[in-house]
Amino acid sequence: MRTLVIEDDPKLGRLLRRGLTEEGFSVDLAADGEEGLHLATTETYDAIVLDLMIPKIPGAQVLAALRKAGRDTPVLILTARDAPQEKVAGLNSGADDYMTKPFAFAELTARLHALIRRSNRVASAVIRIGDLQIDTSARRVSRGGKTIELRAKEYALLELLALHQGEVVTRTQIYDHIYSQDDDTMSNAVDVHVCRLRQEIDPGRASLLGGGKASLIRTVRGQGYVLEEA
Repeated sequence: MRTLVIEDDPKLGRLLRRGLTEEGFSVDLAADGEEGLHLATTETYDAIVLDLMIPKIPGAQVLAALRKAGRDTPVLILTARDAPQEKVAGLNSGADDYMTKPFAFAELTARLHALIRRSNRVASAVIRIGDLQIDTSARRVSRGGKTIELRAKEYALLELLALHQGEVVTRTQIYDHIYSQDDDTMSNAVDVHVCRLRQEIDPGRASLLGGGKASLIRTVRGQGYVLEEA
């Protein structure tokens, strides 16, 4: 899932990007409010991690401008401001969650996953499509009780399709949600990842063009892909 981190501390920003990337997120990093607001309103993100004390445009103003622009991207405020009134003000101004520094990284990732599930109206951390099971908190995939090991991008693609199961997910949506600005992707990257994913979850039945009746991933020609029970 694609995440924007707006953090002016270079060291912390790098740590957040590295840590979230290791957890399967595609991460863009902005060092000030002006850059952060520009990215948040022109790019597509599944979640935003926002510091309040950032230069150029303070975090609270970034959040207000984001909501005024009609963007409902889940926002998790991550700040050193720990007074109860600060938390109340942040949540009342449109933030979806609030964490204070210092913080436990495992808790941050768990909260981000929860925000993303909630924004997609998915109640449980475990998504099931037939005998395919996706544990979004542990990033574990199994089918028929057998564990499936996936590359990072294939897992990100599967999770995106699972969060929208039964719906057509376009190639544009896939690009927007699983690749960061720094990704140097090929023009056929999505098709390649879909093919690899089919080979893993539908061994012996994968097809770039359709996948056959037994495939969980169906191609909708000219539109995109659907993950649904075969």
